[in-house]
Amino acid sequence: MSVGSAAPKAGDHGVRSGRAAGPGRGGSRFGRLLQDGAPGGSALRLLARWVRRPLLPGVRLWRRNIQLRVVAGTLLMSLGVVLLLGLVVIGQVRNGLLDAKEKAAQSQAAGGFSAAQDKAATTPSGPGGQDGGRAGSSLTWRSTLVEQLASGGQSAFNVVALSLEDSDGPASRGARASGEVDPATSIPEGLRHSVGQGAGTFQTYTRIHYTNGKDAEPGLVVGKRLNDAEGTQYVLYYLFPLTQEEDSLTLVKGTLATAGLFVVVLLGAIAWLVVRQIVTPVRMAAGVAERLSAGRLQERMKVTGEDDIARLGEAFNKMAQNLQLKIQQLEELSRMQRRFVSDVSHELRTPLTTVRMAADVIHEARVDFDPVTARSAELLGDQLDRFESLLSDLLEISRFDAGAAALEAEPIDLRQVVRRVIGGAEPLAERKGGRIVVVGDEQPVVAEADARRVERVLRNLVVNAVEHGEGRDVVVKLAAAGGAVAIAVRDYGVGLKPGEATRVFNRFWRADPARARTTGGTGLGLSIAVEDARLHGGWLQAWGEPGGGSQFRLTLPRTADEPLRGSPIPLEPEDSRCNREQAKSPAAVGQGRTSGETREHGVSQVSLPAQPVGDRPALSVPPRMPPMPRATVDPTALPGSGARVVARAASESDGGGAMASTHAEGEDGTRGR
Repeated sequence: MSVGSAAPKAGDHGVRSGRAAGPGRGGSRFGRLLQDGAPGGSALRLLARWVRRPLLPGVRLWRRNIQLRVVAGTLLMSLGVVLLLGLVVIGQVRNGLLDAKEKAAQSQAAGGFSAAQDKAATTPSGPGGQDGGRAGSSLTWRSTLVEQLASGGQSAFNVVALSLEDSDGPASRGARASGEVDPATSIPEGLRHSVGQGAGTFQTYTRIHYTNGKDAEPGLVVGKRLNDAEGTQYVLYYLFPLTQEEDSLTLVKGTLATAGLFVVVLLGAIAWLVVRQIVTPVRMAAGVAERLSAGRLQERMKVTGEDDIARLGEAFNKMAQNLQLKIQQLEELSRMQRRFVSDVSHELRTPLTTVRMAADVIHEARVDFDPVTARSAELLGDQLDRFESLLSDLLEISRFDAGAAALEAEPIDLRQVVRRVIGGAEPLAERKGGRIVVVGDEQPVVAEADARRVERVLRNLVVNAVEHGEGRDVVVKLAAAGGAVAIAVRDYGVGLKPGEATRVFNRFWRADPARARTTGGTGLGLSIAVEDARLHGGWLQAWGEPGGGSQFRLTLPRTADEPLRGSPIPLEPEDSRCNREQAKSPAAVGQGRTSGETREHGVSQVSLPAQPVGDRPALSVPPRMPPMPRATVDPTALPGSGARVVARAASESDGGGAMASTHAEGEDGTRGR
């Protein structure tokens, strides 16, 4: 397994310790508030979680329902368009009403101003001996003028007559108004100043106030400076209320709002119906696809019409039919192959028995033969033994394929099974020049399992480890934790190369095709071992690295039918190349650990030393490890993705490796057949 470079710590080469440079050192202030231990960090996280929790169902519905997103988007866009059009229409109507009102007001005011000038020209002036008499007659004349002008437009307009602010005499204080209008607050100061300084007609918008308590209302004021019968200048104002225009504009706004809301709802309903016609067949296709993936190959879509959706349904149904036919053909072919293997294996037993009897007779009489014939008799007996083993394995594989394999589980101590396997494999190990070492057998390792099948799995693993161990020691490790027990077989031979790990459990596969099978293996051992582990509901996983050996781990539940959640033994051994390099890092040295000491489950353990590759010296017995605690399960021992292969990095001369993990549960597609 390739070793990833760890991030350097402060004090290492390439890292500057001390104060960080740059304006962003230490992270943002808000980020520090959310860190563990920061004041208020927990409260902020709780607040964010409390705010986010009610929104999660809505967010999930929004992400999963395309119909909701389309309808919501249509409603929002329709609402925006309706609002924009409403603003434009209301603006146009408002401008039109005001323009019409201004023209009518200017025409009405011009007629009133002309009538006032005519009245002033035809009215004879009074005696002018005294100023008081002249002022009194001027005020009386204005009052009469205001009443006459206002009498023709009751509730349509009001008339106000004011003296100029710069006129002399008490007459300038006189003000006459119709309709109980308050001249002081209804006539803006700016309009008064403009009329007093100019000779034309001036107008502006204002709010008309009344002295009788009536609510103020918007209006248009038109004013002009004139002369009365006495020749005194005054200002005549026409005040036109805009209540009718305001009511008309309010009616237009209400009508547009009602019509806009109706249009938005109508567009939303139309979008919902249209999207439903498209989404419904898609949902039906998704449901049919899910049922097809679940194995219900007879499911088909309902096709109506001749449109694009109908063509999609027809194509989907044709695809499902073709898949069903192909799967049926493959299943039939697989059944024929399994039946053929089973029949051939059974049919070969009768002639094999006869050949075995004849071979035994020849083998017993080999002492009377010449050396060449005697050697041939011995080879005949050996090959017949291998032939019988191959037939037995083929029959066992055919039972697994047919689903006829039965599990006879009972509580057993796996230490006894391991001792029997090691006892049978020790002669082979001695011939190879190595030994088999057991670690972790101090405490009972009890599980409900089929002793015959577990022994067959371990025999395959141990014999393979001895055969591929290049004469080095083989370590068998036992452990139990939680609801699982595990047995790991570690060798220090050639290991597994990248690309080989995915095929290690395939039938009739060998790492080296030219390698001789000195123990008469058939090439089906690991395949049968995988099926045995799967029958127990367990895992059979493998790890290896080139030149660093390999490790096979069998994990079984303590009780039958109990699901596995982890393994008490890590898949990658502690003395792997990756772990050794991490143990030699400055961080491990700073913590006071040696290169061969690690900690697992809170217990200090000594890893096995690396085996030399070139020569094969006699090896010392590796130190025995302390018993494994049963408190927790190592997180690194959790099952992987079925087959993991990591190539060696270019910068590593001896690094890299391969790891294969075959789950006996059938979850991964890399399990060998």
